[in-house]
Amino acid sequence: MSNPAYSLRQLSYFVAVAEAGTLAGASATLHVSASALSLALDELERALDAQLTVRRRAHGIRLTPAGQETLRRARRLLREADELADAAGGDPGDVAGTVRVGCYTTLAPGLLPAAIGRFTADHPRARVEFVEGSQDLLVRGLLEGELDVAVLYDHRLDPALELTAVSANMPHLVLPRGHRQLRGAEPVALADLVDEPMVLLDLPPSSEHALGVCLAAGLSPRVRYRTANAETARALVGQGLGFTVLAQADPEAGRREEVVAVPIAEEPAPLPIVLAWSGQVAPTATARAFAAAVTSCGPTV
Repeated sequence: MSNPAYSLRQLSYFVAVAEAGTLAGASATLHVSASALSLALDELERALDAQLTVRRRAHGIRLTPAGQETLRRARRLLREADELADAAGGDPGDVAGTVRVGCYTTLAPGLLPAAIGRFTADHPRARVEFVEGSQDLLVRGLLEGELDVAVLYDHRLDPALELTAVSANMPHLVLPRGHRQLRGAEPVALADLVDEPMVLLDLPPSSEHALGVCLAAGLSPRVRYRTANAETARALVGQGLGFTVLAQADPEAGRREEVVAVPIAEEPAPLPIVLAWSGQVAPTATARAFAAAVTSCGPTV
C-alpha cells in the first residue's frame, strides 16, 4: 500500500478554509498566514488531481462539486485520526476520541443529558460535542460530514441515511387550565376545537406532524401564532391564545400551572424517534458507543 500524497495538515487547512469561507477567516482561526493556507490548498489539489475550490479575490472561497465531496471525506479522516491518537494512549478496546452528535431541539432536554451521562461514565476518555437544531439542519450536518450521528423524528428523512429505532412520542393536546373541554385527564377531541385558534410549534417536522394530526381528526386549524420554541407555545396557550399539539414524551414538560396536557381522543399514531447517520460512511467506534448509550436510554426519551 502506497502512502497518500497529501497530509493531514493539508486536509485540516482545507476544512478550515471551507468552513470559514475565506482564507483570511481561516488564517485568523488557525493562526497561520493566508499565503501558507493557499499553498497548502494548491498542494492538496495537485495531490488529488482535482480542483477543490474556486478562489475569487474579495469574494471568498467556493467549493467545487469535487471539493464538497472531499470536504465530507476530509472531516471523516480527521475525526478518525483524532480517535486513533486518543485511543493509542489507552487499553486495547477502549473507546476514545470525540463524537459529534446532533439532536432535534425538542428531543434534546429529555434525551441528551442521560445519554451523555451514561456514555461518559462508560467511556471516560471519550468526548461529546453536540448541536441542537431543526431536522433539516441536522440532516445536512450528517450528509456533509459535520455530524457523526443524530437523534431525529422518523418523518420524511433523506433515504441516504441509515436509521435505528430508539422509541416513539405520543402527540398530545395542550389547553389553558379551565378550558371548557377539560374533564380532568380525559381525552379531548380535536374536532371539538373547530372554533378555536391554534398555536403552532413551527419547527419541522413537528409543524407538519401537528397539522397532519389535526387534519386526520377532521380539523382544519386556524393558526394564529407560530413559534420555534415549545415553551413559548405553552406560554401562549397559557394566556388563552389558542391550543397546541406537541409530541414530547413528557406531556407536563415545562410544568406551567396555567396549561394542561391531555390525550387526544382521535388517538393519533406515535411519532417514531430514530438514530441516524450517513449511509455513505460507516460510523466510528466512538459513534457506535454513543448510539448504544442513546438506545439504552430510549424508554426515557
